[in-house]
Amino acid sequence: MQGKTIKTPSRGPMGRMGRNVGESAKDFKGAIKRLFSELKSYRILIAIAIILAILSSVLSIFAPNKLSDLTDEISKGLVVNKDNLEKLSSNIQDNLSKKISNLNVLQNQQSDMTTEIPEEMKNILFEDLEIDGVKISVDDQYEFVKEMSTLNEGTDANTLYKKIDEMPESIQDLIKPVMNIDTIKAIAIFLVGLYLCSSLFNYIQSICMVQVANRFAKRLRGDISRKINKLPLKYFDKHQTGDILSRVTNDVDMIAQTMNQSLASLVSSITLFLGTIIMMFITNWVMAITAILASMIGFMGMIAILKKSQKYFVRKQTELGNLDGHVEEIYGGLNVVKVYNGKKESDKKFAEYNKKVCEANRKSQFASGVMMPIMNFIGNFGYVAVCIVGALLTMNDVISFGVIVAFISYVRLFTSPLSQIAQGLTNLQSTAAASERVFEFLDEEEMSNQKEITKTLNKEDVKGKIEFKNVVFQYDDNDKPTINNFTALAKPGQKIAIVGPTGAGKTTMVNLLMKFYEINSGDIKIDDVSINELSRENIHSLFTMVLQDTWLFKGTVKENIIYNRKDVSDEKIREVCKEVGLDHFIKTLPKGYNSEIGETDAISSGQRQLLTIARGMIEDTPFLILDEATSNVDTRTEELVQKAMDKLAEGRTSFIIAHRLSTIKNADLILVMKNGNIIEQGNHQELMEKQGAYAELYNSQFEL
Repeated sequence: MQGKTIKTPSRGPMGRMGRNVGESAKDFKGAIKRLFSELKSYRILIAIAIILAILSSVLSIFAPNKLSDLTDEISKGLVVNKDNLEKLSSNIQDNLSKKISNLNVLQNQQSDMTTEIPEEMKNILFEDLEIDGVKISVDDQYEFVKEMSTLNEGTDANTLYKKIDEMPESIQDLIKPVMNIDTIKAIAIFLVGLYLCSSLFNYIQSICMVQVANRFAKRLRGDISRKINKLPLKYFDKHQTGDILSRVTNDVDMIAQTMNQSLASLVSSITLFLGTIIMMFITNWVMAITAILASMIGFMGMIAILKKSQKYFVRKQTELGNLDGHVEEIYGGLNVVKVYNGKKESDKKFAEYNKKVCEANRKSQFASGVMMPIMNFIGNFGYVAVCIVGALLTMNDVISFGVIVAFISYVRLFTSPLSQIAQGLTNLQSTAAASERVFEFLDEEEMSNQKEITKTLNKEDVKGKIEFKNVVFQYDDNDKPTINNFTALAKPGQKIAIVGPTGAGKTTMVNLLMKFYEINSGDIKIDDVSINELSRENIHSLFTMVLQDTWLFKGTVKENIIYNRKDVSDEKIREVCKEVGLDHFIKTLPKGYNSEIGETDAISSGQRQLLTIARGMIEDTPFLILDEATSNVDTRTEELVQKAMDKLAEGRTSFIIAHRLSTIKNADLILVMKNGNIIEQGNHQELMEKQGAYAELYNSQFEL
């Protein structure tokens, strides 16, 4: 909306775009509840994403147990088949016990099996055996007993395996290490499938949440855009532009980011955390307690550091905001700083702010840098603890080696979700604050409903009469009315000037006429039709406004002039520009009327004002409002703008608000306002003869 001056957002301790640093939700539960209620239309996608996230976590939880089985199966193929070795030894011992009747002979033979015995004695002491389909002859059994008799309890594994290599082939087939390739392959394929399914589920849930995040953010931005057009002007009087922009950009982005990254991840992490604890206790409670205690010791240290370091992160953003505010302030008034030789003082303040930012940044980065080493320490400490306790339990045949491997994976699965849960909860806090701000904006009171308004005034048929009848208006925060019993009549084609001191209610009257505000009592009529019977859009279509603050958008000169109009010919545009004195300037541009311009281009204030006047002439409405249209230009440019405005005012009922009273000397009617009411009215000559308030204002312009 043109003409409404909205305060520039202050930076300072507030972050960019007016958002308070470290801001949290006023009502966390209420904000989250409202957020999820707004997500009802996406509940199917969210449910799918959450279910897939849980399934992905469950598959990840079961994977270490299958990894344990794979490790045990491979381990079996690396050591002697103890079961068959025991079977063979037991069978031979049983046969010897049954067949040897002379104990002394048995003792003599067993005392030194390295001595060869006769074949007849072998046949008496041994008989052929079959174990697991392997036939073992008498001679092979004898060789086995003879080789084993040379071993003792202190024999190492290498010596044992050398002895096995020297034994008969049938003995080797029975007890040598053999890997069950089929079983190993089956477990490996199952594990690969498990990991692939887990990754696939995770990928699909990510796609679902991306869809939810983007669609929801798009909907929120659309809702905010529509809401802006429905809000009364008083809302923008009370809120900073930066704060409103922050809700559209930062807050919506924060909500979308949480939907995309944190929601499903939080559910997945909680599932993974709880599931890992359960599976660890199911596998072995001693190892489970070891892993949990080892991890929690590290996390306690990390939590303590986080609590102490949080203030440094807040201070960093605060000091950065102060620095930004100082830089913006200095560069905004750089000419003044140079003229008054304030460079030294501004540099001194900049150095102070910069030092504070550097110090806060150093401390916050130090705290942030400690996090990763602590996380590594937690993981490594957990691995060491699991390996030590696991080794002791394995030595006592309480667990297998595969269980240790499984618990090493469980330690990783246990520590990772904790940091993700902490991050997710932090993001949820910020998201609650962001959603609260967005929904607070969307819940703001809108302008009155216009559904029942059916009457319309066509600008081609409007004669141009406007009547104010006992208009009373009071701003919400004011104790007294700004407009008090205002009554005036503007006849078709008249040029009405409204003058008076600052705060008299001049611009407020124009805003009431445009129905930007609702009057408290009285009425305003356009061609004897009350504005209450007309829609705001209809009223706006009847007026052309040229304001003190000009507005140009990024586009060509032609696009700026025919703003929101499509049926304007090039001849009409050139004709209008010639009338307001713009044609020569436009011809000096590289591409003439097709030259790109924007708000930041180096175009003078007078040229900007002439462009907006040309835009108004193209609009061709029955009413014209000029609000301080020449206040920002020099005297020579003022003459050009004044001539252009006179052209623009031809055939229209015009309302002119001006502080330079010399520009409204030719007005048909001058209304002098004070404290929201008309204290004098008449033309320039009549009011000067009265020697009243108008004459005093006019003469004060020429006093030294």
